[in-house]
Amino acid sequence: MSSAMRKTTKTPAVRRLAATAAAFGSCLALAGPAASADAAPADPVPTVFFGDSYTANYGIAPVNHEGSEKFFCFQAKENYPTVATRRLADKGITLDVQSDVSCGGALIHHFWEKQELPFGLGELPPQQDALKADTQLAVGSMGGNTLGFNRILKQCSAKLRGDEGALLPGTPVDGDQPAAACRDFFASGDGKEWLDGQYERVGWDLEELLERIRYFSPDAKPVLVGYPRLVPADTKKCLTAAPGQTELPLADIPQDALPVLDQIQKRLDGDMKKAAADAGADFVDLYDHTGNNTACDGAGRGIGGLLENSRIDFGGGQKLPWYLHPNEKGRDIQAERVADKVEQILNR
Repeated sequence: MSSAMRKTTKTPAVRRLAATAAAFGSCLALAGPAASADAAPADPVPTVFFGDSYTANYGIAPVNHEGSEKFFCFQAKENYPTVATRRLADKGITLDVQSDVSCGGALIHHFWEKQELPFGLGELPPQQDALKADTQLAVGSMGGNTLGFNRILKQCSAKLRGDEGALLPGTPVDGDQPAAACRDFFASGDGKEWLDGQYERVGWDLEELLERIRYFSPDAKPVLVGYPRLVPADTKKCLTAAPGQTELPLADIPQDALPVLDQIQKRLDGDMKKAAADAGADFVDLYDHTGNNTACDGAGRGIGGLLENSRIDFGGGQKLPWYLHPNEKGRDIQAERVADKVEQILNR
């Protein structure tokens, strides 16, 4: 992203006010009594969950907001925010969930801009509207859609370019290039240039998101949640269908492109971690803890296969594909890691 573009997407006033709020909060922390190192707050902790389809846990049923346009956020009733909140309650830590505004398809800028729903069904307010002055935790996953991971998948899969990918938003990065050339496309030339630009945009947008949390909820502790690993180190695992499945976990994506997809995801994870550290926020690392639960790990997979049927019935018995989202096992891993991080934060 050019410096000119950066200026159009940044908000200097928000940056200054956020810095002032953070400094003021630091002074209060220094002046106040030391907290117990092993005692979480007794009072409920006002919490907002935000994010994209990985927070909403697309693919898991039943889904919230059935009968309304927000159904198309595909936010599972038992998504990781719900499961993590329950895990914490079992430990005597109560979250007062003010809102869960996670929605499938959300890009980072939908944190401060409206999000248009699919099929022309309307729009949702910016996710930041859920933040309150007394919010103490803001937790969620964002970055994959801004990077354009769906477009990357379509660049690498001929099947996704056809009817089987019709419900997956986005188009190939360059539809004139064959899916079989995916590896080389992203290694150099226009493909690499496009990818580098996407990472730059993710970095600036995450910085903006974290600043806005600080501004609208000065006492909130932001928690950015990374993404679980999709492709294993040993890509030979991806040449075997999971139990009960006939389609390969990564469908027709060429095997020589699988390490490229993994490198793309690993770089995203690193950029998210850096953005959190630079903003003084916390980061939940899922990539480094899910190497044995990828889409290619058979019965132990925490990720639904690319074209494997998910739990969502789209009408008439038609199941939507997982499109590489966490299944129930993967959701539980997300919830466990998030709950552990929240407990650490509240015990600091």
